[in-house]
Amino acid sequence: MSYKFRSICLNFSILLSFLLLLQAGFSQSNFSTIDDFIEKNKKALGGEVIALVWKDGKVVYRKETSEDFNSKTPVWIGASGQWLTAALAMTYIEENKLTLDTRVNKLIPILAKYMKGYITLKQSLTHTTGLEGEKTGIGKLAPKMKFESLEEEMEHFAKKKEIVTNPGTEFYYSNVGMDIAGRMMEVVSKKTFDRIIAEKILRPLKMRNTTFFNDNMSVNPSTSAQTTANDYINFLAMLLNNGTFEGKKILSDKAIEALSTPQFPELPVKYTPKGTEGLHYSFGAWLMEEDGGKGTVIASPSFGGTWPFIDKKNNYAAILLVKPGSGPEGKEMYTKFKAVVDEALGNGR
Repeated sequence: MSYKFRSICLNFSILLSFLLLLQAGFSQSNFSTIDDFIEKNKKALGGEVIALVWKDGKVVYRKETSEDFNSKTPVWIGASGQWLTAALAMTYIEENKLTLDTRVNKLIPILAKYMKGYITLKQSLTHTTGLEGEKTGIGKLAPKMKFESLEEEMEHFAKKKEIVTNPGTEFYYSNVGMDIAGRMMEVVSKKTFDRIIAEKILRPLKMRNTTFFNDNMSVNPSTSAQTTANDYINFLAMLLNNGTFEGKKILSDKAIEALSTPQFPELPVKYTPKGTEGLHYSFGAWLMEEDGGKGTVIASPSFGGTWPFIDKKNNYAAILLVKPGSGPEGKEMYTKFKAVVDEALGNGR
């Protein structure tokens, strides 16, 4: 090899190394906008924050403000678990074990006995059952379920929950419908909810540290989910990738479309949590942005602090996770977080 050729190779290697260093520095400066946002709002977020951003098949940003509260730490996520419950229901529909029009009278006789058997699976998954919701409001919901099983909870619903209106005629956000849907799935599978969601959703997505058991060792499909940021980002990645995770189809294209479509958008809203006013609801999630009647940005927040979302326009997923009860003040904090993520990823440039 000639001296001249070796010199050219050396110069090229130096140039390549410089470009790689420049690229790394550019990426770091981009993501510094998210770092700045979290540092600036850390107190408002409760002091301990986890943020993950997933794009192009991998986590491209990770922020953990505490060694004791990190991406592997199980955290109660409250209503954010409803997205998982809705996804589970879609697997039963795909297997023809249930339909959205299946009525509870075929599966939960105690509800039929008390004139509540007309409720459908779709109405259960979309907070349109017509049954009385929590009188304390959604902000008071916590995983303190006093029932030993969903079967026992259905007996309580049958005997104690008043019929406020006909099913499918108004939207009232509560934990009632999701728990009815969970019980319907238990009956058709002859297995408990924690077992079926592990079999069909959690294990295929490698969500090894996710459970629906609460501190009382009870299972509640609407509010008792505990997960880690690492686990939940796998679920978001699957949704963003049209139902596929690591080459395996978890949900069909039809199911993904259903999860992105507003359900009963024309109904009057009796109650909706603060920060979701004016938004349409799909199955287990809110459509934060829409285009042509389809959700392009979809989120399933727990109003105690968890904000997981997917942005189908810009092809990324993210989760902002804080300790329960110390979280962001609803939609405003989420909007600011999403804005800095968009800026970091160069969206809209």
